[in-house]
Amino acid sequence: MLNRKTLYIFVLLLAMFIPSLSFADNITTPKSSNSQIIHQSFSSETLGRDYNYNIYLPVEYKNSGEEYPVLYLLHGSGGNEYDWVQNGNVKKTADKLISKGVIPPSIIVMPGSKSWWVDGNNEAAETAFMNDLIPHIDETWRTIEEKEGRLVAGLSAGGYGTVNFVLKYPERFAAGAALSPAVYVPEPPSHSSGRTHPTFQKDGQFDSEKWAELNYTQYIDAYKQKGIKVPLYINSGDHDTFDIAYHAAVLYQNLREHQPELVEFRVVDGDHEWKVWKETLPDAMEYMYQFIEK
Repeated sequence: MLNRKTLYIFVLLLAMFIPSLSFADNITTPKSSNSQIIHQSFSSETLGRDYNYNIYLPVEYKNSGEEYPVLYLLHGSGGNEYDWVQNGNVKKTADKLISKGVIPPSIIVMPGSKSWWVDGNNEAAETAFMNDLIPHIDETWRTIEEKEGRLVAGLSAGGYGTVNFVLKYPERFAAGAALSPAVYVPEPPSHSSGRTHPTFQKDGQFDSEKWAELNYTQYIDAYKQKGIKVPLYINSGDHDTFDIAYHAAVLYQNLREHQPELVEFRVVDGDHEWKVWKETLPDAMEYMYQFIEK
């Protein structure tokens, strides 16, 4: 039996290790046979902190034993893993599309990022996504691990990240959707958060060199040379305050010359707002899921 002194030392040592527990994987076992969204986290070696995400699991995931395609759904600048859950109507949209047979049962991962999904001046978000998040999802959940089972989409800065991921890693994604993508060329407009976000800040100023280095214009030629064509859905509101309808059209035309049958562009009524993203998510999902493994 432990004496009082030994017990005190044991408790003290345990208390010293408690802070490190925040970096342990925190995985919740599905408890329902209905569709559900649960919040998860795991330790990211790249970031040196917990990587948070919400995950949508389709009906019968708990009991089916089957593998499912995965859609990675990215938030915008300053957002987090709850944005699509709280503002984007993602659960209701996925439930409806699946129940009607428009898309197959699928996992949807909504990660949180402090960057614009790139290795910017604040953190290595792109590396963490590719080297930490995707392997974690494939190891933890029953996914189709091949390219044919993986999709990526996002809004605004998440659309910017989607375009970069598709162009840089075409061997990893079956299709993508960029909703109001912040793909400004040559630079973000004066009122864009791209100018003030830590991703593109250096010595308190907008880092134009970093923007040019990380924007899709640096990757599109190499993408075309690879010969792997990833279908891409692009849209924008017609009254987008950041003139994204124009910038998205430039991206669309560039890709249309390369893959005319595998790129779509929609201009819809609206500004840079959740109304646009929530209402067009079903169309974007229907487009992408044409290309996943059945």
